Amino acid sequence: MNVKIYTDGAARGNPDGPGGFGTVLEYVDSKGELHVKEISQGYKKTTNNRMELMAVIAGLEALNRPCNVELYSDSKYVVDAFNQRWIDGWLKKGWKRGKNEPVKNVDLWKRLLKAKEQHHVTFIWVKGHDGHLQNERCDTLATTAADGENLIDDVVES
Repeated sequence: MNVKIYTDGAARGNPDGPGGFGTVLEYVDSKGELHVKEISQGYKKTTNNRMELMAVIAGLEALNRPCNVELYSDSKYVVDAFNQRWIDGWLKKGWKRGKNEPVKNVDLWKRLLKAKEQHHVTFIWVKGHDGHLQNERCDTLATTAADGENLIDDVVES
C-alpha cells in the first residue's frame, strides 16, 4: 500500500513551554477510496527537533502493515537525522557531539529507525510555510495540539 505522511512539529518558540505535533496520513484503499487519518498531540518541556521526530514516529507507528511511504517534512533535522553519516556515526558508533556531551534525541532516533524498519520510506523536504497545502494543514494541527489543554510531560532526553 502507498501512504503519504505529512508532518510538522511546533515548540511554540519556548523549550519550556507547550509544544505539539501534527501528522496527517493519506492513502487510497483497494476500492480506490481516499482515507485521511489525523494525529495531533501536545507536549510540554521539549524542543522543536523532538517535536519533528515525534511527528514522524507517530505517522510511521500508525501503519499496521508494510507500506511504501512518502514522508513530507519541513524539518531539515528530520532529513539529516536519516542520512547515513548520522546513523552510522551517532547511533552505531556512539559518536559524541562534544568532548563529553551526549548526542541528543538518540532515544527517538532508535524508535524512529524501528518504526521505519518494515516500510520503504522516501523522505521529501517541503519548504515550510511556502503555500504547500498539506504542510500548512500539518502546521495547523501542531498549533492546535500546542494550544490544547491536554498536554503531557515529554520523556527525558537521553
